[in-house]
Parts: sequence; structure tokens; C-alpha cells
Amino acid sequence: MIGSLTGPKARNGLRMLLVLPAIAATAAVLAACSSSGTSSTSGGGSTSTSSPAAVTAGSLKTATIGGATVLTTSKGFTLYSFAPDTSTKSNCNGACAQNWPPVHGPATASGVKGTFGTIKRSDGSVQATFDGHPLYAFVGDTAPGQAKGNGLNAAGGLWHEVTTSGTAPAGSSTSGSGGGGY
Repeated sequence: MIGSLTGPKARNGLRMLLVLPAIAATAAVLAACSSSGTSSTSGGGSTSTSSPAAVTAGSLKTATIGGATVLTTSKGFTLYSFAPDTSTKSNCNGACAQNWPPVHGPATASGVKGTFGTIKRSDGSVQATFDGHPLYAFVGDTAPGQAKGNGLNAAGGLWHEVTTSGTAPAGSSTSGSGGGGY
């Protein structure tokens, strides 16, 4: 019977079997993006530790990820900087800020060499900075210790994990395979 499944109907059925997983994966990604799009400006506690969506800075910490010592949230989610930002302005707003939630400041981190500060975002909220770089989390990091956003070219620029070495990445036009810097 299986051998008799040839012809246009069998090929269309096979195509559907191949297309369905792709549609399901796309729907899952879109659902994840839309559900993480809500944010809280109150800094209230989030009941989930599987998403960095609404990040309130407070006391940050460091972790070694991929051989680099990086700045993380208190829950261990990697923090990032966005290359198009300046020391006084975030260039990640709207949909960008839904995928790369700003870290609401001020922030501190025990034992970290560098300067913490804040900037005022275009929506009036206060965002934490480290050595003049506005800080963000990444919704693609679904567990502490991940750095899936490092080296991504998204939302109009490169994203880098924030290292605590105090040095910028070598060559900002390409992503490094190692620590990356910021």
C-alpha cells in the first residue's frame, strides 16, 4: 500500500507533513514574542524566572558564560549593550524594547570595576547603564547562563554581552566567537 502512494496527491500530502512543523515553530516564536511584549514600569515582582521581560536593575551580578565574565541580572540572565546607543540615549524602543527589555535603573554590582549610571528613555523611564552603555536583557535567553543575543545583528545594530573587563569588543562590525565584550 505504501508503494502505491505516488502521484500528485501523495506529493501534496508529503508537502503538508513537511510544512506543518515549520508553521508550528513560527507560531510558537510569534506567541513568545507577543507574550513577552508586555512590560511593567512598577518594578513589581515577576512570578516567572524563565523570562527576563520586565527587568528592574537593583543589584546585578556576574557570571562566566562562554569563557567571558559578563554582567547579569540578579537571576543570572545575561545583560547586553546595543551598538547604535550612545552614553545618553537608547536607540532601542517599541518592538526592539519588547525583544530587548531595558534594564530599569539604577544598578549596582558588588566587586565589579566600572561605572554604573542611568539615562532617561524616550518614554520617560530610567534605564541603567554600565560604563556609558545602556543595559538590556534578551527574551531569547530563556534560562540563566545563556547568551543567545551575543553578536546578533538585530533591530538596526549589533548586540553584545556586557563584559566586566571594561573594554569594548574588537571590531564592532563583526561578532566575536568568544567573550565579545560590549
